[in-house]
Amino acid sequence: MGKQAKKWTLTEQMYQRFQKNRETKRPILKNCIKAFLVGGFICTIGQAIQIFLMTYFTFTEKNVGNPTVAILIFIAMLLTGFGVYDRIGQFAGAGSAVPVTGFGNAVISAAIEHRTEGFVLGVGGNMFKLAGSVILFGVFSAFVIAVIKTILTMWGGL
Repeated sequence: MGKQAKKWTLTEQMYQRFQKNRETKRPILKNCIKAFLVGGFICTIGQAIQIFLMTYFTFTEKNVGNPTVAILIFIAMLLTGFGVYDRIGQFAGAGSAVPVTGFGNAVISAAIEHRTEGFVLGVGGNMFKLAGSVILFGVFSAFVIAVIKTILTMWGGL
């Protein structure tokens, strides 16, 4: 039970044993493998999109990243709208949430949830509830890095 068990009353100790015996065992290794495979599959799709864009359009390795991310987010939003991405998320867990597709899912899920409140206040007002903080953090971090790089460049460090 550990060091805290000495401080617990007899009833609390009995409850802890009761809870431990009835707690469902989580298949951690199985969940990690599923997350790894699904996340890897999403990344493989992203790589395929990059190769397609570089082969059939005028993108280079340097500038193909942004359209690839936009396409992946768009696909995730479509799949969320059709209810498919939720099933992928239930199966894969973090494997579907960690790649950029999880960002698209978060944005569109909030919009779908509040669509009954109207397009402006419901969808528009709630779309960036979760994703807004991520966007703000990304923009602020990029600004700080740019300022640091500019200062170092002026001093001849880079």
